[in-house]
Amino acid sequence: MTDVVLDGVEKVYPGGLTAVRKVRLRINDGELFVLLGPSGCGKSTILRMIAGLEEITSGDLWLNGSVANDLTPRERNVAMVFQEGALYPHRTVKGNMMFPLEVSGGDRAEASAKVVELARALGLNTMIDRLPGTLSGGQRQRAAIGRALIREPSLFLMDEPLSSLDAGLRTELRVEIAALVRSSRTTTVYVTHDQVEAMTMADRMAVLRDGVLEDVGTPEQIYEDPATVFVAAFLSSPPMNLLQARLWAVEGEGLLLDLGPQRLTIPWDDPRASSLISHHGQMVIAGIRPDTLVPIAPGSPARPGTVLSGQVHGLEFHGHEWLAYAQAGIPTVDANEFGRPRPAPAMAAAQPGLRDRLRGMLGRPSREPGRAEEHAGHHRRSDLIFRANPGQRPNRGDHVALTVDLDRMLLFGADGRRVTPVQR
Repeated sequence: MTDVVLDGVEKVYPGGLTAVRKVRLRINDGELFVLLGPSGCGKSTILRMIAGLEEITSGDLWLNGSVANDLTPRERNVAMVFQEGALYPHRTVKGNMMFPLEVSGGDRAEASAKVVELARALGLNTMIDRLPGTLSGGQRQRAAIGRALIREPSLFLMDEPLSSLDAGLRTELRVEIAALVRSSRTTTVYVTHDQVEAMTMADRMAVLRDGVLEDVGTPEQIYEDPATVFVAAFLSSPPMNLLQARLWAVEGEGLLLDLGPQRLTIPWDDPRASSLISHHGQMVIAGIRPDTLVPIAPGSPARPGTVLSGQVHGLEFHGHEWLAYAQAGIPTVDANEFGRPRPAPAMAAAQPGLRDRLRGMLGRPSREPGRAEEHAGHHRRSDLIFRANPGQRPNRGDHVALTVDLDRMLLFGADGRRVTPVQR
C-alpha cells in the first residue's frame, strides 16, 4: 500500500516547453484517483514521472513517506498498463500473466495457481491458453491488467487503458476495472480524457489543463462546485450555457445580472450575495447547465428575475429526451479562453496571431495595438441549450420562456475562477 504526494512537481522539456507546472497533489493509500483533462494537458507526463519513466525537473515526489525522485521504476514497485496492452505475442494469456512471477523467481506451482485465480476474476479462465492474437481488444486489456496486478505492486498506474475500445466495451470494462482495483486495495492512478470514465470510477479526481492543476475533489464535489469555468464546462454534457453578464448591486432589488437584452436577479438573502457584492460593475460569467432551465407552460406564472427567453432554432433527439437550442441574443463565451498560463513575453515585435489573420480575411477589424479586450473570452453563437421531455418538446420557431434555477447557477470572474467560495 502506498500514498503519493507531488510537492511542486514540474516538467520542462529541452527547448523550454513546460508540460507540468508546479503541481501539488496528494493521492491517499488505497485510493482510485483519476487524472482528467484534454489531450496535451500533462496527465500522462505526471503518470510517467510517478512511474520513474520521466525525470522530474523540479519539486519532489513522495511515495509512502519517502522522496522517490531518484528511485528506479523497479525500486518504486509500480505496475503500469498503457492504452495498448502490449502483451508478448508468442506467450499465451497464462504465459503473459506468469511472466512477472517467473522473473521474480517464485515457486512455479504457487505462481500458476495464483494466475488461474486472477484469470477467473478477470473473466479469462476459458481463454487462458490462447495467444493474444486470437483475443478481442477487451480480452487483451484484461490480460494486460492481470499481468500488472499479479505481482501485487504498491502502486498501480493506468494510462487511458480503455480509449482504443468501442463504447459498449468501455462501459463494461470500466465497471470491472473499478471493482477489481478496489478489491485489491492497491493505490491506483488512472489517466483519462473521458469525463464519464472519471466521474463513474474515481474516489477522487484532479482536472488538469495546460499542465496546471485546475481542481481536485470527489466527482460530486467537482461537478456541483467547480473551481473554474473550464472545469465546469469540461464536466458538463450536454454543454453548459456560459453567458456573459455585468453584475450590478441594486438597492431594494438584489444583485442584477445584466445579460444585454435580458436580466436575472439574485435576491439579497441569497447566501452568495456577500461574496458577489464586491464584483459590482464587473463582467462575470453565468454558468447554467441545460437541466437547470425549465420551460414554462404558456400562461403559467413565473417569479420576476428568474426567466430567460428565446426562439427555438434547433432540436436534437436523444431517445430519453430532446435537446433544444434557442436564440436568446445573449453573448456567450468560450471556457477555453479563460485562465490559461500566460506565455513568456516575446523578445521581438509580435507577429499577427491566427485570430487577427482570420479577422483580416473575414474583413473584421483587429484589436488596436496595446488595447485589451473588454473581457477574457470571445463571442460564440448566442444560444441557450435546454432539455425537454419527449412529449413536451417545442417546435422549431417557437418562442419559449425558461425558468432558471438560480441556486444552481455558477458565477465566475474574468479570470475564469469562481467568485463565490468553493467548498471542499
